[in-house]
Amino acid sequence: MLVTAPAASGPVLRATDLSVELGGLPVLRGVDLAVRPGETVALLGGNGSGKSTLVRALLGLTPHQRGSVRLFGTELSRFSDWKRVGYVPQRSTAALSNALVREVVGAGRLSHRRPFVPPRGSDRTTIGEALATVGMADRAGDELRRLSGGQQQRVLIARALAADPDLLVLDEPNAGVDLEHQQILAEVLDTLIARGVAVLVVLHEVGPLAGLIDRAVVLREGRVVHDGPLGLLGQGHHHHGHHADEPGRSELDRALLDGSLLSPTSSDRKS
Repeated sequence: MLVTAPAASGPVLRATDLSVELGGLPVLRGVDLAVRPGETVALLGGNGSGKSTLVRALLGLTPHQRGSVRLFGTELSRFSDWKRVGYVPQRSTAALSNALVREVVGAGRLSHRRPFVPPRGSDRTTIGEALATVGMADRAGDELRRLSGGQQQRVLIARALAADPDLLVLDEPNAGVDLEHQQILAEVLDTLIARGVAVLVVLHEVGPLAGLIDRAVVLREGRVVHDGPLGLLGQGHHHHGHHADEPGRSELDRALLDGSLLSPTSSDRKS
């Protein structure tokens, strides 16, 4: 099996009172967030709400000024078992354009072997399984630059899967890809969720992933304004004192109310 579920029963990821400033300006303000084993959490919010900054802070890529982050029960500053975490950033493949697909995915196995040691048979098997999971096994020998945007995104997801993670973090995996590739991503995530993998996914539009989401966490101006079922959004069930009829309700709420955020057809647009 490509992925195994974590044994711990507590959250695989927890942020408490997390605050981040960039250039002296507050970007995240006292964010609390938890992701449990086997749970799929969608991080939603408008442009500039702090979604990507939050993901980077959770993984130690952006420093935080206040609060704490724990991965698998360990403080972020002491966490070292990074093979348990798969990360798919917003798609940028410029540095990888001349690499072969199998080489890109093979980079996901680096945390499982010593430096400068060639891939073992088990590594090659896992790379093949990761590519098969995302439906790209037949393109293993192709240069990444020859693939479409959606295919490149699937290769980057396969790279994260090759690490055999217990937690998969994806930052806007649907951005700039068509509906067909979004549906393939939904099928891949469905398979991983069935194996017990925890998923945190940043989304601008939910699209075909809506049926997989256990909880939605909505950011507005760096604060959590909703943490609960996706279906309660836009119905006045905000968990942090915000009401559906308040003045200045976010564009996200209105998009959910009129169906444009949840509609797969709206996800066909390039972002």
